[in-house]
Amino acid sequence: MYVDFNKMPEHSRIWVYQAERALNEQEAAQVRAKMKAFCEGWNTHGNLMPTSFELLDNQIILLAVDESNLGASGCSIDSSVRTLRELESQLGIDLTNQGKVSYKNQSQIHVSPALGIKSKVLAGEISVDTEVINPLIKEKSDLNKLWIPAKSSWLNKYFPN
Repeated sequence: MYVDFNKMPEHSRIWVYQAERALNEQEAAQVRAKMKAFCEGWNTHGNLMPTSFELLDNQIILLAVDESNLGASGCSIDSSVRTLRELESQLGIDLTNQGKVSYKNQSQIHVSPALGIKSKVLAGEISVDTEVINPLIKEKSDLNKLWIPAKSSWLNKYFPN
């Protein structure tokens, strides 16, 4: 069952999905409609779960579920990924590939494959203070640490000491 994101408990489980580009308003409306419809019916073994989503900067989807009464099963998680893959196909974007890094330069979000991120650091495109998405976010209470300085992330290994 869909619940307003702001009303989801702080212990709600969170998944972070990043598109490699910002969506235009029509695409963002399509994402919101599809995600809301998905959340209204998301269930595990036939039991509805309190769930929600948030679309940040028309580029980042946060999917939340309150697992306090009933945890998300593997099948229910698979159904969420299927929904996201449908959006990928409809909009020509990549959401489910986790091998990428999102970072902010001059308040604009950039997404780069993780395999090539060292070259961005060496070229100075990513500095120790560049904000990057924290891939360790697991609960809604962690969202205050969604964006962290690169020096506080796994990218720190690429900066000179």
